[in-house]
Amino acid sequence: MSVAAVSKASVQTAIAAASRKTGVDFNYLLGQAQVESGLRSDARAGTSSATGLYQFIEQSWLGVVKNHGTEHGLGWAADSIRRTASGKYVVTDAATRRAILDLRGDAQTSALMAAEHAADNKASLEGSLGRSATGTDLYMAHFLGLGGARSFLGAMAEDPQRSGASLFPAAARANRGVFYTAGGQPRSLADIYTRFAGKLDSGAASAGATGLASDGFDSLSSGLDPFAGDGEGSEVILGNGAVDNDRHWVETTLAQLGGNRATDAARVNPLRPTPETARLAYLMLAKLGA
Repeated sequence: MSVAAVSKASVQTAIAAASRKTGVDFNYLLGQAQVESGLRSDARAGTSSATGLYQFIEQSWLGVVKNHGTEHGLGWAADSIRRTASGKYVVTDAATRRAILDLRGDAQTSALMAAEHAADNKASLEGSLGRSATGTDLYMAHFLGLGGARSFLGAMAEDPQRSGASLFPAAARANRGVFYTAGGQPRSLADIYTRFAGKLDSGAASAGATGLASDGFDSLSSGLDPFAGDGEGSEVILGNGAVDNDRHWVETTLAQLGGNRATDAARVNPLRPTPETARLAYLMLAKLGA
């Protein structure tokens, strides 16, 4: 097996672990990583400070590490980051600052921080939108920032055909291909949103995901690892055996809940988090004493 193949499998394993640990949808995290970096943890942007699997710029990375580093064993990093009165994140010691920023190149840390960042954005967006956030909504927050995503989604709800460039002129100048067609015509908000959804789904599919990255999803992961491999994490297995075993558990639990085993289990995919599988996951965790 090539070094590249092992590296890609290791990245996928890191994303799956982050999904399990945080409850953020695996397909979304995989699709985002594919779109942002092609699943390359060493990816670097040529026009900004964006680095790593999820192309975090420096300020965004320092912010998410400050807020979530401690709970993932990075207390030393979180404690070293200070937020100024103007809202900027700073690290006094230059060597420590470089060490924290270099963590963007570690697939496991990057995936965990991306998942926490998505969870924060999800909660905030749902609070302002009054509905469940989709994977595409979260990607808009990644692309435009949380405030920009709120403005975009609110404007799209009122007038889907409004020009995106008229609402975000600075972003349009920096990302002309997103906001304009090849012929120079401005894209509508709905068109931009739809194209982002397709980009996420295509990225997830090309990386081997079993579901859509752009859909809405429940905040709780099903707890099932979609990448179960050998000891080195170099082999991806999505065989029927694992699915059959999980489906048997689903069928049994549904029966205990009073559901119809034949119809309910057929529409529940244990590898795709939904409200149904979320409820089952709660029961499973309770059964395991977690």
